[in-house]
Amino acid sequence: MTMSPQLTTHGATQRIVLDSGEPERKGRRRREKVKVARHLMDNRTAYLMIAPMVILLGIFVFWPLVYSFYLSTFEISFYTDPEFVGLQFYRYVLEDPKFWHAIWIGAQYAIYVVPIMLVIAFLIASFIRTVGIKLAGLLKTTVYIPTVVSAVVASIIFVFMYRSDGGIVNWLLSFVGLGPYAFLSNPDLALPAISVPGIWLAFGITTLIMLAGMYDIPESYYEAAQLEGANYFQRTFYITIPLMKNVLLYLLVTATIGALQQFELPLIMTGGGPTNATMTPNLFIFNTFKDPTPYATSFSLTAALILFFVLGTVSVLIFKLINSDKAIDG
Repeated sequence: MTMSPQLTTHGATQRIVLDSGEPERKGRRRREKVKVARHLMDNRTAYLMIAPMVILLGIFVFWPLVYSFYLSTFEISFYTDPEFVGLQFYRYVLEDPKFWHAIWIGAQYAIYVVPIMLVIAFLIASFIRTVGIKLAGLLKTTVYIPTVVSAVVASIIFVFMYRSDGGIVNWLLSFVGLGPYAFLSNPDLALPAISVPGIWLAFGITTLIMLAGMYDIPESYYEAAQLEGANYFQRTFYITIPLMKNVLLYLLVTATIGALQQFELPLIMTGGGPTNATMTPNLFIFNTFKDPTPYATSFSLTAALILFFVLGTVSVLIFKLINSDKAIDG
C-alpha cells in the first residue's frame, strides 16, 4: 500500500516538533538545577558565616543554661554528695515571699529609673542634634563621661553626697528650708535615692543611641513639616518619635532588663536595707548564696533560673505591647 505524500509530510512535521521540544525541556531542567545549586551555595555561605556565633552561643549560653537547670534538680551541699530532688527547689523559691519581694523592689527600681532616663536622654539628644558640629562633639563627649565611671565609684560618691551631716544634697536642700534627710536610712527614700545614680550612669550611652537614631531620620521630613507650619512639638510627636520607634523599643527593653538586674548600687550604698527596702533580685540571690545553710547553693541557683525566665517574660511582654516597625530607608 502506498502512503500519501500528505500523511508523510504530517508525520515528519510531528517528529520535528517533538524533537525541537526535547532540547527546550532539557534546557529548562538545566536552568532549574543551576538555580537550585546557586541557592544551596548561598545558604551554605550564610551557614558558614553564622556558624562561629552559633558555636559561641552554644558553649557560653545554651550549654550553661541547660547544665544549670540540670544542677537545680539536685540538692547540692559542700558536705554531702548531691542528691536528686527533681523540682523541689523550684517550689521552695516560688513559695518564698522574700523572693517575690525582691522582684517587686526590682520592678519599682525600673519604674523609677527607666522613664526618667529615657525622657532626659531624648531631650538631650534632641538638643545636641540642633547645635553645630563642634559643640555637638563636645556635648557628646561630656554626656558619655558617666558611662565610663564605675558603678562602685559612683556608689561611694553618692553615699557621701547623701550624708545627713555635711552631704551636698542636704546642704542644697537647706537653702529652701528642707532637710536634713537620712536618705539611705529611710525605707521610703532609700530606693529613690539609689535610683538617681542609676539614671546618671545609664543616660549617657542612652543619649548617644537616641542621637544616632535621630541622625538617621532624613532632614527633608523636618523641612517639609516646617513648610506646612508644624512647630517643634508637632515635629517631635509626628516625625521623630514614630520614626525612632525601633530605637526606643530597644532602649526600653534593655533598660528595663538592666534595672531589674541592678546589683552594685544597692549592695554598696545600702546593703539591701533598710528593712529590705532596696533588696533587688540579684542582691537577694547573692545574699542567699552566702547564707551558711547547707543547701543555699541549690536555692540561689534555682532562684537565678527563675529570675531568668521572669526577665524573658518581661521582654516578650514589652515586644508584644509595642510592635516594632520595619526599617525605613531615607
